[in-house]
Amino acid sequence: MAVTRERVLAYYAQGEEDRRLRGGRGRLEFWRTQDVLRRVLPAPPARVLDVGGGTGVHAEWLTADGYEVELLDPVPLHVELASRLPGVTAREGDARELPVRDGCADAVLLLGPLYHLGERADRVRALAEARRAVRPGGVVAAATINRYAAVHDTVLQGLYANEPERRAALASLETGVMLSPTHGFAAYFHDPGEVPGEFADAGFPEVARYGLEGAFWLYGDLGDWLDDAERRALLLDAQRALESVPSLLGVSGHLLTVARRPA
Repeated sequence: MAVTRERVLAYYAQGEEDRRLRGGRGRLEFWRTQDVLRRVLPAPPARVLDVGGGTGVHAEWLTADGYEVELLDPVPLHVELASRLPGVTAREGDARELPVRDGCADAVLLLGPLYHLGERADRVRALAEARRAVRPGGVVAAATINRYAAVHDTVLQGLYANEPERRAALASLETGVMLSPTHGFAAYFHDPGEVPGEFADAGFPEVARYGLEGAFWLYGDLGDWLDDAERRALLLDAQRALESVPSLLGVSGHLLTVARRPA
């Protein structure tokens, strides 16, 4: 079985991704993504192309920070919801064939597309399109899900005791393809070591990698840390100190890889 457009659209039509990032422990991924991007993006009012930006979870705060944001997404429901956000321009688009001119953006974000493209050639094509769309010296940042995330997550949620979920999680270790029989989630999970090669084949010879959640996402619901502003700041600071330790990159649920288009 494969990661197909039909599976991806069916999952996101449920609206789960928006709820996941705005509540519970998913907020750790959201705030860490925000933390890294605020350090690597050019200063506002730079123009940001948010490819696969969903309902605008990140476009919303980027616009509030003063960026000019255009969101592209293949899911009509996402485009409709994102277009309601103040200052956000949203339209349908495919990461593999961006409907934009060359060098039109100061930064391109791929915070979802790479793990929903099951074929390596499609992922490299999406990165190459991002390279085309960003100006020389501009930033491209892409999120991937780590190969080991399904085993960690199913144990944490108690789903590993369910045989179909356990088989799917273990299969993802071998193939990279995760097809959840419970949630309908379909994605490609990268080995952290393969991500730089995909960037290199798309024309980015140098990258920086950031583990977003570290091991902290496995600490239960994290409510005591995430609900309190002072403790949340400490938690984010703790992972910032560990974010690029090579031996810990694969422990995170998500990896953010950042590159600049060569001048």
